[in-house]
Amino acid sequence: MYSQFKKITIVLAEDEKKLAIAMKSAIGEYFYKFIVAYNGEEALEAYQKYKPNILITDILMPKLTGLELMKELRKVDKELPIIILSAHSDRDKLLQAIDFGVTKYFIKPIDPDELLDYITTLIPKIEKNRVIKLRENFSFNIKTRELYLNNFSIKLTKREVNLLDFLLQQKEYMANNKIIKRVIWNEDVSDERLRTFIRRLRAKTSKSLIINSSGLGYGIAT
Repeated sequence: MYSQFKKITIVLAEDEKKLAIAMKSAIGEYFYKFIVAYNGEEALEAYQKYKPNILITDILMPKLTGLELMKELRKVDKELPIIILSAHSDRDKLLQAIDFGVTKYFIKPIDPDELLDYITTLIPKIEKNRVIKLRENFSFNIKTRELYLNNFSIKLTKREVNLLDFLLQQKEYMANNKIIKRVIWNEDVSDERLRTFIRRLRAKTSKSLIINSSGLGYGIAT
């Protein structure tokens, strides 16, 4: 029944360790990865490291509350399904959670089967958001970090993948040369080296996939 969960990564942010361990024991084995964070800061770090498909978070936590965590995540990921857990039905907090794009609000204690049944309803959205369609029949899977042309995988270097991933995260803006150099090489290499790098990537893909604007930088065509 839950076989589709095997591709899903979940981060659970819960400062009550016994509850967190119990939840992981109850449902963790269904998923590809089930990472537990014991405060908001740990959850934010886990998001950055694992790029989960779903976040489940308590509201009241040390360092960053669930609402503060949501606010930070929505700056970089507007589509991530976020499930709130709370011991109390607090109307003000619920309204704030709605403002930050909460997907579902469960009152503790939670029935694991009820949570699993709800997660099944998120599968279509997760699958839709996993692949980003690009120009000229290219697509990029943001979870596996693979580029495809008409469903055929294109072999890229780690740095080329890092560039595509970064430009997609910034797809509403052009990224300037200095920022790209820091992301790709972590140092200030020459502009010529960057141009050569972009030229080789375009040769593997398409001249129109990576776009540039004089004085602004580079972007990706979606």
